[in-house]
Amino acid sequence: MVFTMLLLGALYAVFTAILVRSGVSLPLVGAVVGGIALAQFHWSDRLVLLSTGARLCRPGEWPEVREMLERLAAMAGLPPPRLARMETPMPNAFATGRDPGHAVVAVTTGLLQQLPPAEVEAVLGHELTHVRHRDMAVMAFASFFATIAGWMVQNLYWLGLFGGWGGGVGGQGGGGRRSRGESLGMLILVSWLVYAASFLLIAALSRYREYAADRGSALLTGQPAVLASALIRISDTMKRIPSEDLRRVQHANALFVLPAAPRHGGPMELLMTHPTLEHRLDRLRRIEAELSRH
Repeated sequence: MVFTMLLLGALYAVFTAILVRSGVSLPLVGAVVGGIALAQFHWSDRLVLLSTGARLCRPGEWPEVREMLERLAAMAGLPPPRLARMETPMPNAFATGRDPGHAVVAVTTGLLQQLPPAEVEAVLGHELTHVRHRDMAVMAFASFFATIAGWMVQNLYWLGLFGGWGGGVGGQGGGGRRSRGESLGMLILVSWLVYAASFLLIAALSRYREYAADRGSALLTGQPAVLASALIRISDTMKRIPSEDLRRVQHANALFVLPAAPRHGGPMELLMTHPTLEHRLDRLRRIEAELSRH
């Protein structure tokens, strides 16, 4: 994860240098994208709940899940997160919120219907590890310049037309317009390249954080095999869920313990936010062996 963050930092430093050298108004771009990112970060819990249709549980609702969550949170040294309920037959869960004090763990009704209590607890341990590691904040930070690159790809041409991207490139007359057009084209190309490279790196970072959350759950519960069993059961059950139900929540795939539409491995894994089920199970088997030696 550290190596991936260093690569992202190096990529973003080069991107920033190119933008400055090209005369792009970084304060303007930073203010627009930063404002959007700050709003999303500050209200991430509400926005995610709204987009997934999950709702916060009332006091006394789902006491068995709340008891599991509070006990695991105490073991992890965390304040109890808020509990949300998502009405869907798909067995899954996710965590959101900018820090442990504003965390929400959402659980689908399908998870309680399809998994025994020990496996539900293992899934909750996975989500609480995301909270403890502040993964929402980490991924938001890692994605900031990628968001700038994506925003510039969409808006750079219009900014250039109205002179809003800086005065350091191009001049008056036909030669100036040609120079300006060439610079715009080059900046759009660079922005595309940065966006594509950062997408791959952020996806890799997300996969590593899923491995870390699996490990955190295994150590918290002391039962990596139970989490492995839960992942297998979720994957098998998902195959029987109507595709229409899965499509409704695919936009939140990056948050779920297991994507609603998991892809196969191979080269496609480079584009995935989650490792393949086979790789996760292999890691959990290794953790099981580590714990058995101690």
